[in-house]
This record gives sequence, structure tokens and C-alpha cells, in this order.
Amino acid sequence: MTVFNRNNVDHMKQPLFFGEELNVARTETVKHRVLAELADKQLSFFWRPSEIVLTQDISDFAKLKEHEKHMFLANLKYQSLLDSVQGRAPTVALLPICSDPALERHISAWAFSENIHSESYTHIIRTIMPTNMSEVFDPIVDTKEIMDRADSIGNYYDELIRLNCMRELKDPQYNEYEHKKALYLCMHAVNALEAIRFYVSFAVTFSFGERKTMLGNANIMALIARDEALHLKGTQWILKHWQSGKEGEEWFNISKESQEEANHIFSVAAAQEKEWAEYLTSLGSVIGLNKNILCKYVDYLTDQRMRAVGLDSPYEPGMKNPIPWINNWLNSSNKQTAPQEAEIINYVTGGLSTETFNSNSLLEHLKG
Repeated sequence: MTVFNRNNVDHMKQPLFFGEELNVARTETVKHRVLAELADKQLSFFWRPSEIVLTQDISDFAKLKEHEKHMFLANLKYQSLLDSVQGRAPTVALLPICSDPALERHISAWAFSENIHSESYTHIIRTIMPTNMSEVFDPIVDTKEIMDRADSIGNYYDELIRLNCMRELKDPQYNEYEHKKALYLCMHAVNALEAIRFYVSFAVTFSFGERKTMLGNANIMALIARDEALHLKGTQWILKHWQSGKEGEEWFNISKESQEEANHIFSVAAAQEKEWAEYLTSLGSVIGLNKNILCKYVDYLTDQRMRAVGLDSPYEPGMKNPIPWINNWLNSSNKQTAPQEAEIINYVTGGLSTETFNSNSLLEHLKG
């Protein structure tokens, strides 16, 4: 592998993956416009967690009941693990086999924003538990309920990395078809993460915001959710592109051959998130969000997301969202947070503005 391919390559004729190695980072002509637009949009959304002041969250957290603190902190731990994976894996596992310049930009922007998300969790914990941060982060790798989910994601990335190495080393046992199949299944695992796992965690976060508590944290998560919507669109587009046959008959065949395994990836994700809902509510529920509601939301997400990538949903069509209020958080333009109900912040990063915004105004400003 080389960091710069010296051959004269027509980048407009290259596949997404497994083509010629990349040379000049071409942006004036793009084969797949959607990938360039996703990268540009992600960069236009740039934000830093330190821009969101969490002063009110300090007193709000102290007032939470023990079962509420358990739910809040367990959710943050899970989010930290997911973004630790996603901040690292796309560049480690996907870039080495990427052969489209626009896709390269998208993957780089994707990983960059995931690292900002990881920084956000540190910012939140540092604010509300400044002397006990290790009590939150250290137990993550020892918490079975979290690590079971990590394995179901990481195993697909690890298998892809293993095959990347075999390809690079020209191992005689290497099989490109199996490599492509591993990439296809890995992309489904990533899509399930972006489409189900993250959104379950958002539901927990926003349930606090709906009750007008931990609003700074909820507004950070609204920014994260906005980013994740782009990442979800990217994985969905890639999967549908392969399934359409536009990337070649081989990818079409792989998508048909792997249908059952891809369905299984989603069924495992759904089952694990329901187990996670039980763990989160093991000490008690919060108003508007209990185990039953969370499990129904998992079913709703699984149905919607499987249909979006051409898989066989086990549910009857027309399922209703059991927590419709979450759309007010996922779409910041719907939010009407009164200034007195949210933390006031000074937004000066990058010289965009020196005005004072409340948390909701920041979301509106960045969205525009």
C-alpha cells in the first residue's frame, strides 16, 4: 500500500472500494455527488463541545434520583464506547481499501466528527463529576452489558481489518470475494449501529431534556444526532448502491447471498438494545420512558431501518413511533426552548459570530 499512487488513474472510473489506490485528491470532478455533499455538510456542521456551557446541568445532576443517575451515566458510558469505535474504525478499516476520492473525504469527515462526539462525553463528565471521572470511564470495559454490544460491532470491523492485511501481504489464502462480502456485512453492522443503537441512546438522553433537566447535555446530543443523521445516510446510500448493481454484478450477488446474514445483524442489534433497555431501567424508570416504551421504540427503529436498506423486516408495515416527542429533538428546527429554560452560551469559535445564543439558537444557527 502507498499513500500516493504514482500511476495515471482515471478516478471517475474507479469503484468505491477495491480499485486503484488513491493519488491526487480530486474534488473538481466527482463520480458520486452524494458523497461529496455529505462530506461538505459534515464540515459545515463543525462544532466543539466546549461551546456548550453546562452550568445548570451540575445542579440538575445533583438533584437526580439514584435510578436516574444510573440511567444517565450508563447511557453516557455506552455512547462513549460507540463513538470510540466509530472515531477510529472508519479510517483504520475502510480507508485502506477506499478507491474513490469523494468517499475518502466522506470517511475522513465521518471519523473526525465521531472524535468530537467522544470529546463531548468527556466535557459532560468533567463538568458534572469533576473529581470522579475515572469512576465513569474506567468500568466501561468491565461492564458486560456494554461490552456485549461492543463485540457485535467490533468483530465485523476486526474481520475486515484482518482481510485488509491479507490482501496487502498478498497472502496465498486471500480471497477477494470473501473480502468484499466481509465489507458488505461490516457496512450493515455499522448501519445498525448508526440506525438503531445511537438512536436508542438519544431517546434516553432526550427523555431528560423533555423534563427540562440536563438541558445542556440534551442540546449537545442534538448536535451529535444531527451529525449521525449524515453518517446514517452515508451507510444507507453505500448499501443501496451495492444492492442496485450499479457497482457491478459481483456486489449485486453478494448482497443477495448475504441477505440472511444482514437480517441477522439487525435482529441481534435489536435484541441487544432491548436487553440494554432492561439494564437501564433495572433501578427504576423515568417519566415518559420505561422498558416497555424503549423496547417498542427499538422495534419501530428496526422496522424502519431494515426497510431503508432493502432487508426483510419481521414487522408489519405501518408501525407508529411510540415516542413521537423525540422528533422535536432530532429536528432542531421544531424546538422552541425558551431562553430562560436553557443555558446561555457564548459562541465565538471559528469567528462565525460573537453574538450570545441560547442552546436552541445555537442549534438553529449551525443548522442554517
